Amino acid sequence: MDNLKGMGWMTLAMLGFALGDTFVKLTLGALPVGQVIAVFGFGGALVFGAWAVLKGEKFFDRNLFTLPFVLRLVSEVVGTTSFIIALASIELSLLSAIIQANPLLVTLGAAVFLGATVGWRRWVAILIGLVGVLIIVRPGLAGFDVNSLWALGAAIGLTGRDLTTRAISRDVSTLLLAAWGFVAAGVSGVILLLVTGGATLPDGLLTLQLTGALIFTLVAYYSVTAAMRVGDIPIVTPFRYTRLVFALILAFFVFGERPDMWTLIGAAIVIATGLYTLWRERVAAA
Repeated sequence: MDNLKGMGWMTLAMLGFALGDTFVKLTLGALPVGQVIAVFGFGGALVFGAWAVLKGEKFFDRNLFTLPFVLRLVSEVVGTTSFIIALASIELSLLSAIIQANPLLVTLGAAVFLGATVGWRRWVAILIGLVGVLIIVRPGLAGFDVNSLWALGAAIGLTGRDLTTRAISRDVSTLLLAAWGFVAAGVSGVILLLVTGGATLPDGLLTLQLTGALIFTLVAYYSVTAAMRVGDIPIVTPFRYTRLVFALILAFFVFGERPDMWTLIGAAIVIATGLYTLWRERVAAA
């Protein structure tokens, strides 16, 4: 294992995701959410699907559609749709802070649904981390934005995607998983667009922004895979939290966002408990 390369790939992936999110948010003022999801979904499906076929893999295979695979597609739709709606509705910095709860939710879900063993220390860390999420969202208080619930929906959907991925046979390639995930997102975008209407032909600038979002996200997907393959998972996974750092920088310079003190405190709690949980998992596995 080359952990230095793994950390580099993971950091590059998080930069790619943050840049992709930024470009998507730039388009959402001019294009409807459904159209952005559809373009993004089918664009990613085309790239990953073609890549899989060129490697000799069978794209249309009924044996793929096991229950975990279908549940993963559903989770992908929930996560992606909620994420894009959140991008259109709330600040990038707020969304990115809430999404950092994903590793904690994966540990929680693995214990509840997959029978993973989680010691009391990690349970305490998860509970404290969820308190951090509540501090960010602040339900019932003056700073509460109901649209932040879309970010929670995104975190839950992405957690479901990660959990169901663990239950899918390793014979199913990452390329096929990614391609079909993008297909599902694209279909959901079309359905949403049919309901809301408002489709429009993007101009040159919007086309460049959509293309940039797709390219950066595809680079990020590839980089995550590379990171997991060349480095030890417990060592490279904590570098997922660099996404928030990149998102805060981009949100400040591109959108002029300045997250308040409570958002930063909540994000710090979520990240600290997430890192502790990852460390305890490493200790438990030793």
